[in-house]
Amino acid sequence: MRRRTLAAFLAAPALARAQSWQPSGPIRVIVPFAAGGTTDILARLYAQRLTESLGVSILVENRGGGGGSIGADLVAKAPPDGQVLLFHNSTFSATTAVLEFNNRAPHSIERDFAPISLGGLVPTVIMVHPTVPATNLAEFIAWARAQPRPPFFGSTGPGSAGHLTGEVLQRDGDFRMEHVPFRGASLLVQDMLAGRIPFGGDQLSSSIQHIRAGALRPIAIRSTARNRLIPEIPTVREQGFPNAEILGWNGFFAPARTPEPVLIRLQAEIAAAARHPALAARVDELGADPGGNASSEFGAMVHAQVAALRPIVASLRLNPD
Repeated sequence: MRRRTLAAFLAAPALARAQSWQPSGPIRVIVPFAAGGTTDILARLYAQRLTESLGVSILVENRGGGGGSIGADLVAKAPPDGQVLLFHNSTFSATTAVLEFNNRAPHSIERDFAPISLGGLVPTVIMVHPTVPATNLAEFIAWARAQPRPPFFGSTGPGSAGHLTGEVLQRDGDFRMEHVPFRGASLLVQDMLAGRIPFGGDQLSSSIQHIRAGALRPIAIRSTARNRLIPEIPTVREQGFPNAEILGWNGFFAPARTPEPVLIRLQAEIAAAARHPALAARVDELGADPGGNASSEFGAMVHAQVAALRPIVASLRLNPD
């Protein structure tokens, strides 16, 4: 009894801080890509839960372009009051490293954003159109080398994680492709389904239905481990391309200098949403792992990823144009 009382006493200040802030009106969640991709899907799942728990409307806005940097910059320059948030993915790490290398960064992921919590770990799958006779990276590279001109590869924008992956594969595999940027994964996948783009990557969650239908063929997982939905598909590291490995994630950020009580409340509500049975079940169906971790843990993960990508970008001398 005494231990329960002591635990409740120690938890009370944190709980009070978490409940001390209440939004003054609707919260805007900026998704820096076109609608329809995994990041957009997850943002809307969380928005539904957070609308109920916070008692205000959570409005998801799609602001695509620049590999996600346009929408991110909008949040970086928003008032730090918790009313405008960013829901981004691992492309944030890539565009940060690329824009910094080219001295064109409109904001700093470390300086201008306050990490709140992970929305989910979502693997990215590298796919080809079924007309491409390849079931793995080696076969695709052999096919690409045999083409009269370099084949197209698509990404979610200049300097994005998909762009970086394509450049790494070309360098380490000694072959050529031509980059075609899109404003979001859903637009890229549309052109892949139509056969206009033979090679590209997408978060598995939003492409699994096309894979199961045979409309797109997976040839590699870009994340650190195979995925339970397509366990037969090896990772890029297993296929000899460790530099193309990028942990896939989606998560919430606020503008820097957002007050601690705001961040504490938002993290607590996101963590509760991640544990909600309906949301957790939907995330599992998408082949993802739920989020809701501590702000410090999420921030450390993102900042470590950026640090790991910076030397890769420098070695490629990658230009976002």
